[in-house]
Amino acid sequence: MTFSIAGYCKKTGMVGSAITSSSICVASRCAFAKSDVGVVLTQNVTNPALGPFGLEQLSSGATPEETLEKLKEHETYIEYRQLGILNAQGEGVTFSGENALGIYNEASGNACIAMGNLLDNSDVPAAMIASFESNEDLPLPQRLLSALQAGLDAGGEAGSVQSAGLQVYSNPSWPIVDLRVDWQDAPLSELQILLDMYEPQMNDYILRAESPAHAASYGVPGDL
Repeated sequence: MTFSIAGYCKKTGMVGSAITSSSICVASRCAFAKSDVGVVLTQNVTNPALGPFGLEQLSSGATPEETLEKLKEHETYIEYRQLGILNAQGEGVTFSGENALGIYNEASGNACIAMGNLLDNSDVPAAMIASFESNEDLPLPQRLLSALQAGLDAGGEAGSVQSAGLQVYSNPSWPIVDLRVDWQDAPLSELQILLDMYEPQMNDYILRAESPAHAASYGVPGDL
């Protein structure tokens, strides 16, 4: 019921993920990331606790492969989980338990990983990887969302998707992009609209945190 991609941008050091599902609030339960650390995706029959635990392992210096082994040791019901781990150097690993739902598959590429379950067909993760690798000139947020759309265009889920999320981390400790759409008939299209609105303002919000005296005005009534 979920497919996702995580990617790293070698030019900027940004790392992030894009995810969509027929379930509500997929981004809040399944996608976790941290600046200078990486991304952990936990989906299928989801245990959200695996996301922060995986990031702790990466933060302590574990490789993605070592982190996956720690997660397998930590999780009692690992056979129900589908996991993706990508560190802040673009090294990644994926895993699908034997009780993953429906048609499921995983794929890895250059500084990216993708996976999904209850898919229309097994080629969906590879379509996301191909899109990500062919769009090196795009900013990472758009590159991830374009890859997710490529997965949908390749068949996506067996049913319709209802929620989607996009999260990107860079130099600040907080996410510079964290956009979500829930319980909409076309969540990826709605997410693209949000990104188009937000991306021109993204650096202004970063500047407000780092140097508020030099930040642009807020553009709201009463702000001079």
